[in-house]
Amino acid sequence: MPLMEISILHPECEYIFQLEKEERHCLQYIAEQENRSTEGCWPFWDAVTCWPHAVVGETVHRACPAVFSLFRNSTGSVSRNCTSGGWSRPFPPYHVACNVDDDIPEESYFASVKLIYTIGYSISLVVLAVAVLILLLFRKLRCARNFIHIQLFLTFILKAVAVFIKDATLFSSDDTNHCTLSTFACKASVVFCHYCVMANFFWLLVEALYLSSLLLSSFYHSRRCLWGFSLLGWGVPVLFIVLWIGSRVYFEDTECWDINEDSPYWWIIKGPIVVSIAVNFMLFMNIIRILIQKLNPRLIQFNNSSQYRRLTKSTLLLIPLFGTHYMFFNFLPDYFNINLRLCIELCMGSFQGLLVAILYCFLNQEVQKEVHMQWLRWQERSYGVVSPAPKGSQMDTPF
Repeated sequence: MPLMEISILHPECEYIFQLEKEERHCLQYIAEQENRSTEGCWPFWDAVTCWPHAVVGETVHRACPAVFSLFRNSTGSVSRNCTSGGWSRPFPPYHVACNVDDDIPEESYFASVKLIYTIGYSISLVVLAVAVLILLLFRKLRCARNFIHIQLFLTFILKAVAVFIKDATLFSSDDTNHCTLSTFACKASVVFCHYCVMANFFWLLVEALYLSSLLLSSFYHSRRCLWGFSLLGWGVPVLFIVLWIGSRVYFEDTECWDINEDSPYWWIIKGPIVVSIAVNFMLFMNIIRILIQKLNPRLIQFNNSSQYRRLTKSTLLLIPLFGTHYMFFNFLPDYFNINLRLCIELCMGSFQGLLVAILYCFLNQEVQKEVHMQWLRWQERSYGVVSPAPKGSQMDTPF
């Protein structure tokens, strides 16, 4: 199964392409039956289901097409009688037997999903931009930890921008056939979107590596180390994206490059992402193991226990943000509850950047303290108000 967030199609396009694929198989079957007996009812394609050869008086039952599962949980069946006058009408009708409406693509449903994720990405983009400005403007907040946070924020910002660009390119006009569009602008928007998502996964991996190094207390975060993190987060995705572009140009230059089903070249992008998800998952399991050991009162001093407890709480909050849920969705079949996957990957995923900004920046005590100090200094300069000395606070969690 391709990763939903970067390979999912508009349901209308998925519906059309699945039907076209099934139609080709049906026409091939019909061609193979041409030299056989002409008695009874000929096999035919009724635009939804392939009906096989049948003798007069036979009733043929066909399960609801799998493509209907894109929109409904369709488990019924449709039947036709083979009569001397040919095939009868399907009974019960498709929309009754398969629990679907006549307008299969359900444009209203996807319109609602699109509205939700547009709102989510818009809010996340604004909040992330504010978080980046805060971490850049205040000198005391400039450190290796916040440098990595800024890069992660930027990947979420770029991913939101990429989604907006892709939507504007594919759905800019009602007259545009976005399912078969094949222009340079369209392909460029898809490439940019794939790169931003891939960079996002790799910077989540960097965050996990950094957090692990902090807990192990055996990692010196020099400038060379930050260059290495930058190369991993921004440079490695470029390598795989270039390889994927080359494979699409020379071997699979079809549509807008957003159709990756059954494509072996999709693993050039999917493979590294799956590996990063797996490594992240193992790192988090190791982090939890380390925290459990360090939270043992017999192994640590009392003055460090509160720090590790805050570290544990923050780590548990970060687990769903580091792609842990992809470990589950990555191994599900393509037709498994598409509505649920759309909701999680597009709707909930659009708010992921907002949650990261809140956890990494706005709930960070060090950031809150520095913002408060700058606010008091501004009041003192503007109104001559003497600022009270700030109360001392314990060391904040290192992330």
